[in-house]
Amino acid sequence: MKIKLTNRSISALEPRSAAYDVRDTDIKGFLVRVRPSGSMTYLLQYRNANGLQKHFKLGAVGNIKPTPARDLAEKKAGEVAHGIDIQEEKKAQRLAAERERHGSLRGFFDKQYFPWLKEHRKSWRDTETRIKKHFGYLFDRHLNEIDAWSIEKWRSEQIKKGANKNTLNRHMSALKAMLSKAVEWEVIDHHPLTKVKPLKTDKKGKVRYLSNSEEITLRKALQKRDMKIKSERDSANQWRRERGYDLLPDLKRTHYADHLTPIVLLALNTGMRRGELFNLDWADINLRSKMLTVEGETAKSGETRHIPLNSEVVETLKNWKAQGNNKGYVFEGKKRSRLDNISSSWATLITDAKIKKFRFHDLRHSFASKLVMKGVPLNTIRELLGHADLKTTLRYAHLAPDHKADAVALLNS
Repeated sequence: MKIKLTNRSISALEPRSAAYDVRDTDIKGFLVRVRPSGSMTYLLQYRNANGLQKHFKLGAVGNIKPTPARDLAEKKAGEVAHGIDIQEEKKAQRLAAERERHGSLRGFFDKQYFPWLKEHRKSWRDTETRIKKHFGYLFDRHLNEIDAWSIEKWRSEQIKKGANKNTLNRHMSALKAMLSKAVEWEVIDHHPLTKVKPLKTDKKGKVRYLSNSEEITLRKALQKRDMKIKSERDSANQWRRERGYDLLPDLKRTHYADHLTPIVLLALNTGMRRGELFNLDWADINLRSKMLTVEGETAKSGETRHIPLNSEVVETLKNWKAQGNNKGYVFEGKKRSRLDNISSSWATLITDAKIKKFRFHDLRHSFASKLVMKGVPLNTIRELLGHADLKTTLRYAHLAPDHKADAVALLNS
C-alpha cells in the first residue's frame, strides 16, 4: 500500500489484526508501520553494503510530525547512498553513550562493579565501604582521569595524618582490584595504577593480644555491662508499669543482657573472625560432640574448618541458646536477619575497660598467641585459625616458649 504520508493520510489509517506497512509515494523506503494496538512508527527501509535489508526507526507518530519525518528520511537515505549503515552507526553511538555513562568511577561502580562484587565476594561490604569512604572524591571523574600521581598524593597525605600503612595498602588493593575489572571488561584500555606499588611494611609486625590482667579486666567489664543493661531495663519497666504501658522483656532471668558477651567469649576461645561469628548458624554447632564448623562459603579462605569447643564455650552457647532462638543465626540482627555490626557496643566496652589500642580482631590474635605460649604447634594453630598459608601463622612464632633461647644456648657447648 502506497500513499503520500501526510497528517491527513496518516490520521485516516486504521489498525488491523496484524501489523502492516504503508509506504510513501515519493521517498523510497520511507514508510509508516501500523500495529494492532493502534501505535504507528515512521521507518526507513534500506539495504546495507552486503545487501541485507534493515529498518531504521525515525520516530513514533505523534512524537514527530510527517514533514520532519520526511526530512529525516531523506537525510538518512543520503547517508545510505554514501555507503553508511545507519542502523549500525546508531547502535555504535548508543554503545558509546552507554560506555561514557559508565565511564565515571561512580557509574562503573554502581552499574557494573558493585553488582558483580556483591555476587562474587564474601567481603563485599568491607570493599564497598573502603571504596566509597576513601575514594568517594574520585567518583565524578572518568576512569581514564584517575592517574598514579593523584593517588600517590592522596596516600602521602594519609601517611602525614598518621594512617597505618597496612590499612592504606588494603584501601589501595580494593581500588586497584576494581580498576582491574574495568580493564578486563574493556571499559578502559589500560590499568592507570599499575605503577603504584604497595607501601613497604613490617610483614610480621607487632601482634596485639590481651595480657592476663587485660583479659580479667575485659571479662569484668562485660559482666558490669550486662548488669547495667539489666538494671536499666528494670527501671524502664517500672516507669512503664506505673503508666500502664506494655512491659519490655524482663532481663533479670536471662544469663546475658544481649549478644555482646557471648560473641566476645566465643572470639576469645575459638579465634573466629567477626564475619564468621556473624554468619554462624545453630546448625553449625554440635554441643554434644563439642565441635563447631565454619562453613567454607562463609570462611575467608573458602575452606571448611572444624573447631573443638572448650568447656567455657559450651557453657556460653548453652546459656545463650536457652534464652533465645535455637534455629537460624546464632547472633541475630533485626527481624531475625544476620547481625552485621557491633562497632558501637565494642568501642564502649573497650573504653569502659580502659584497654588501649585493642580492636575486635585482636581477640583472634589473643586466641592464637595464648596457644603458642602454651606450646601448641604452629600448624595446629594454622588449622584452627583457617590460615591458607603457614607464613601467616608464623607471625606468632616469637611467642613460643624459649624456642629462640634454647637455640642460642646450643652455642654454650
